[in-house]
Amino acid sequence: MDVATRDGSQEHLPDAAVTELMYRLRGSLVTAEDPAAAAEPCEVWNAMHADRPAVSARCSGTADVVDAVNFARDHGLLLAVRGGGHSVAGFSTARDGMLVDLSAMRGVQVDPDRRLVRVQAGALLGDVDRETQAFGLATPLGRVSETGVAGLTLGGGYGHLQNRHGLSCDNVVAAQVVCADGTIRTASAGTHPDLYWAIRGGGGNFGIVTSFTFRLHPLGPVVAFAGTFYPLEDLADVERRWRDHVVSTPDAVTSFIVTMTFPAAPGMPDVVHDRPVAIVGGVYSGNPDEGMRVMQPLRELGTPLFDMSQPMPYSVVQAALDPIFPRRTLRAYWKSQYLDELTDDAVDAIAGRALDRPAPQTLVNTFHIGGAVHAVGPEETAFAERSSPFMVSVDTMWTDPAQDASAIAWGRAAWEELGKFGNGNVFLNFTGLADEPVQAGVDSAFGRNLRRLGQIKAVYDPENLFQVNNNIVPTP
Repeated sequence: MDVATRDGSQEHLPDAAVTELMYRLRGSLVTAEDPAAAAEPCEVWNAMHADRPAVSARCSGTADVVDAVNFARDHGLLLAVRGGGHSVAGFSTARDGMLVDLSAMRGVQVDPDRRLVRVQAGALLGDVDRETQAFGLATPLGRVSETGVAGLTLGGGYGHLQNRHGLSCDNVVAAQVVCADGTIRTASAGTHPDLYWAIRGGGGNFGIVTSFTFRLHPLGPVVAFAGTFYPLEDLADVERRWRDHVVSTPDAVTSFIVTMTFPAAPGMPDVVHDRPVAIVGGVYSGNPDEGMRVMQPLRELGTPLFDMSQPMPYSVVQAALDPIFPRRTLRAYWKSQYLDELTDDAVDAIAGRALDRPAPQTLVNTFHIGGAVHAVGPEETAFAERSSPFMVSVDTMWTDPAQDASAIAWGRAAWEELGKFGNGNVFLNFTGLADEPVQAGVDSAFGRNLRRLGQIKAVYDPENLFQVNNNIVPTP
């Protein structure tokens, strides 16, 4: 069997070597010729990156990960890692390479007395929310319950609780990491603190995290939720009012604007069926009644088409956007831009692009960032962007492969136009690969932290085994 290597060539794997690994694993080893390869336990999300690896180690635990890493290193193989498979840029697979598939490792163990939760790296956000909410606890995790915890956290991790409790990576107190030499290390403030610093925002560059331990916060089970639908043609006026309001809201509020063509979803009123809309959303981390009062202005930014704002279970809020992001259906090319100021000209540019999207599934979104995110210094973790109050995300999504070139061109042009109002920094989890170099985004995202990250990479992965990611080059 021929497998892609890290240097771009092909390595022929002897049958005996493959058989030996197959017997070592508690999980399964699946080759591209195996009929079981078509039945992936966790398919990739972005249909643009559905290429299958030559061989997949479907791991059942950390020991399997160690054996898979040693095998890939010893044979010089191109290695990718899949947790939840939700990488927009396609880092959840390696064409003709080797995949370490963690998607069966979905265990979640809550310690309510210490307010900690240990989460295996294949878990999805919904897995964590279900277990932690049984105790009235939560940790900040994303906005789509089908997202993988590992990729979200390693890249930073924005979500509905960010302004009150910080990023996902800010709430990691420890992680178990299988490094390139096959050694299992615990990364925490007291053990391998350099590795602990690097994995909080530095991506999967330093090893394979097999479990995270997160800090938990009292929340729920019911939270205040704002979700008001405005006509998309009113976006410019709505967003100006939203901007002026959110900059002075308490940290308990995390708010955003999503623009989309809303599908004819069952249970939703006809007035929003297949209608281009701007949805102003918000979640309050605290008393639901107080939250509804505080977020009332989000419901009065214009003349709503529909208002579904109400106290609702936090787990329901976390899954509300799931239908918009079906797995292996959408083709996606995302680009992000941080803004130090959301000027009127920037709002007009956002509105213009939102009104001229290439497909109904495409989103143009604006997020407010502050509070606990900004309370962390830019060099306290690898995640360096700690000051911008707004981020714009151009989520170009479509279904027809024939539209790939035109959709990507639109997405790039929209990002470049909005870049005139940004500070040049990007959010690496919101990126889509086409023909642009990865390194440009890495340089932008990590800034002054990049040199330290390169040095830590040289300690834990000097041969760059883990390179299917937003790659950081080992530097002395």
